[in-house]
Amino acid sequence: MPGVPILMYHSVRADPPPETAGLSVDPGMFAEQLAVLRDRGFTPVPLSGLAGLHAAPGSGPYADAPKPICITFDDGYADFHAEALPVLESFGFPATVFVTTGWLDDAGPDAAGRPLDAMLSWAHVKEIVAHGIEVGAHSHSHPQLDQLPDGALHDELTRSRLLLEDRLQQQVATMAYPYGYSSARVRRAVARAGYASAYVVANDIAQVRSGYAIPRLTVQRSTSLDLFGKIAEGGHGFFREKALTKGYALVRRSRYLYRKTMHHG
Repeated sequence: MPGVPILMYHSVRADPPPETAGLSVDPGMFAEQLAVLRDRGFTPVPLSGLAGLHAAPGSGPYADAPKPICITFDDGYADFHAEALPVLESFGFPATVFVTTGWLDDAGPDAAGRPLDAMLSWAHVKEIVAHGIEVGAHSHSHPQLDQLPDGALHDELTRSRLLLEDRLQQQVATMAYPYGYSSARVRRAVARAGYASAYVVANDIAQVRSGYAIPRLTVQRSTSLDLFGKIAEGGHGFFREKALTKGYALVRRSRYLYRKTMHHG
């Protein structure tokens, strides 16, 4: 079957701080974008429903969904609960939020990293799950995972998953990479940490069995309605960004190897 577009959002608010402004979407624009999906006949499905899309016809709840598409949010900003959730519910659309556990508003002794804006609380996380939103991990402190030594990498991946599973009392099988980037070493660590799938940016359509580097499509404040429609339909203009991502990957790989050599030198 053809690939499935997976949209990647971050923040939904009218007056974002400078740190998140570029990747924040105005609430009114967000509602218009969801209306575009509805009017063009898309069927938003949860990430957990992707497996059903590739099963035999009629064998899963989403197996015969016309024009499937997924909606995801990274980081876990408080405005998801305040702004995005009511709009999603008004359309009856599911979504997935990838939570940075150390950034949560009441992380307490588990607090880690530097949140860029007001974050969800644990009560908010439980509430959005009760409203049918899926939750995945986004690491614990939002580091550049490919720059971490193996021990710290394992801790970032497992701590976030275990905290979520303990608080929510349900399995957390998906994660998204901070900054949208992974390396082969990081992907192997993600598999060892117990995740069934992981999501990058890559700005491409997700294909079957792209398990630990599943691509998503960036929606940002500058995304016009016309461009949004093209992104959703797969006719996006992300080719330059994909080339830059590949070039940046080489730089990051060189940095990691240099640090590792210096550490052991």
